[in-house]
Amino acid sequence: MIEGTLVAPPKRSYWIEDTIRHWILFRSVRGLTVTDGGTIDGNGKIWWQNSCKVNTKLPCRQAPTALTFYSCTNLKVNNLEVLNSQQIHISMERCSNVRMSRLSIRAPGTSPNTDGIHITHSKDVKVMDCAIKTGDDCMSIEDGTENLHVKNIVCGPGHGISIGSLGDRNSQAQVANITIDGVRLHDTTNGARIKIWQGGRGYAKNIVFKNMIMDNVRDPIIIDQNYCDSATPCTKQQAVYVHRYNLVCYSFV
Repeated sequence: MIEGTLVAPPKRSYWIEDTIRHWILFRSVRGLTVTDGGTIDGNGKIWWQNSCKVNTKLPCRQAPTALTFYSCTNLKVNNLEVLNSQQIHISMERCSNVRMSRLSIRAPGTSPNTDGIHITHSKDVKVMDCAIKTGDDCMSIEDGTENLHVKNIVCGPGHGISIGSLGDRNSQAQVANITIDGVRLHDTTNGARIKIWQGGRGYAKNIVFKNMIMDNVRDPIIIDQNYCDSATPCTKQQAVYVHRYNLVCYSFV
């Protein structure tokens, strides 16, 4: 139970390089519940100021994820506030049978790489009744995600609900059986988004976005097979990714 407020160290010099990608990490725990109305504050301002996405003259460096769950099963995360993460707020990695609900995730719209909920290599995940305001994807759904159901999410500001990016560095990725149902987006750059690197291989199939309400969203629906998030231009390559692709979009307002 998290009943108070956990605040990350304010200086980057306090962090050890070998473990810099994580602040709070739960690894290989079965039957874990994290709850009780507390706050996790990543204190990320100094990290954002020194990001290469804010100051292009600086080298790109890794930054901590505020709260990571790795290889956990039968996991529940609910009734928490996660603020101002150094980078990603909550990362779900190689987990199964996960229930996330009643989460409040907040960071300034200008904060770089501060995804709200990041899911990768995880199966049988439900995310419900959350409010996410960040400087990057409200949710990023990446390689190895299967059987994800998202219901009743408020998103904005941020970059919307993103599947991907997939297939970076010519890799193979698979995402399947994703349902996004009942999302209200406001003041976001994107709404329903799928992003794939050039040269990536694999599939994204059985993807459903439905019952979405968008207000002041720049790109309501965007499918990008030439995604490039690099300081230098990406070499053009043939897209060999979506040969098993099935997307259904309906009930947009």
